[in-house]
Amino acid sequence: MSNDRTFTPAAGRAEWTPFYDFAIALLTRERRWRSALLRQTAPAPGDRILDVGCGTGTFAVMLKRAEPGAHLVGLDPDADVLVRARAKAAKAAAEVAFRQGFARDADADAGRFTKVVSSLVFHQVPLEEKRAGFAAIGRALRPGGTLHVADYGLQRTPLMRAAFRQIQKLDGFDNTEPNARGVLPELMREAGFAAVEETQVIATVTGSISIYRAQRADV
Repeated sequence: MSNDRTFTPAAGRAEWTPFYDFAIALLTRERRWRSALLRQTAPAPGDRILDVGCGTGTFAVMLKRAEPGAHLVGLDPDADVLVRARAKAAKAAAEVAFRQGFARDADADAGRFTKVVSSLVFHQVPLEEKRAGFAAIGRALRPGGTLHVADYGLQRTPLMRAAFRQIQKLDGFDNTEPNARGVLPELMREAGFAAVEETQVIATVTGSISIYRAQRADV
């Protein structure tokens, strides 16, 4: 994503989109980090949850199936993955509203969401779009609402640094390097989030994935 409204496709290249779900399952220990993110998000009846960069809809469907009484919205700039997301939700009989847009468009429904989630998105976008995305998420949340993110974060060891090179070659060094240096918590705080914490770190063959939690200030 960038100010000219371009974006990096979910799998790095548009022609690889059909293989995205398989690659995520194979290369990221998907079950472990998605389960951790689901437990942390803890969807409850009456929640309004926005999934920023929802991709093929896997996590949005998980959230809806875990709590049918929650209202789910998936946001992604890629029309092709949204077609797959809608099909996946229909197959699972999970009612999820999907719409096209960037992270910076998260505030189209300002102040309406109790929770916002994002999975493996922010490492793909330029630094200015990371900032714009977190700022928009803050506006999308109700006061006291929470943000839950699973993404490549600080790569703490030489092994994880080397593993993450695979992602950097695919998604671009400039966009991914800030994540590898641990910038996400700082950007969340800059956007006005409080109680920012990294709650879990999961090592994978493509680098370590961090789970983050933050809260919109109750103002």
